Amino acid sequence: MAASSDVHVRICGQEIIKYDLEIKALIQDIRECPGPQSELMDLNSKVKEKFGQLRLRIQNLEQIGKEQDKETDKLAILSETESHRKQMLSNQMAWRKANLACKMSIDRVEKDELLLGGDASVRQRKTTKESLAQTSSDITESLMSISRMMSQQVEQSEEAISTLATSSRTVLETNEEFKAMTGTIHLGRRLITKYNRRELTDKLLIFLALALFLSTVLYILKKRLFPFL
Repeated sequence: MAASSDVHVRICGQEIIKYDLEIKALIQDIRECPGPQSELMDLNSKVKEKFGQLRLRIQNLEQIGKEQDKETDKLAILSETESHRKQMLSNQMAWRKANLACKMSIDRVEKDELLLGGDASVRQRKTTKESLAQTSSDITESLMSISRMMSQQVEQSEEAISTLATSSRTVLETNEEFKAMTGTIHLGRRLITKYNRRELTDKLLIFLALALFLSTVLYILKKRLFPFL
């Protein structure tokens, strides 16, 4: 992985962790929110803003992963991206539960006020229910969006794994071909050595035969030309 990409990955990771912790803190504030409705709406607005920033950083991290040249680096970053998306989905579900818990708490307060006969409390309850219904709808839409993004990420991860497996098979096949070629070269070397040795032996035999022939000729000439010797 290039040094600049490594720096960008670390920066994105740190910001993702920061937004995650901020979202968790806001969700806890929602759980403990006693009201009024305006305070709950303000907290939900802040949570939506943090989720938007978190989603953007996760997308940035995913883009960095797709731009990696090495398959191992790409898979590692995409795996980290998927983990952050799962954590974001978990936070979305916790946010929904916190809103439901806060709604129940506000409903109990409204019932108590209703028993006292306060018209203002009735109007407040109606506003609260409508607002919480809208909030629940927004959260559900966000969850569906996250689910679609995770589905796309899973498909991309499967394609990357398939590409890596194909590359691995190609490397193994090339290695087998190299081993076969190496064996052929070694066999050729042994044959050449064998032929060189046979050539040397043939030359030696020819030399000995020639020497024997010359010796025989000289012996015959000696007997005929110099019989007295």
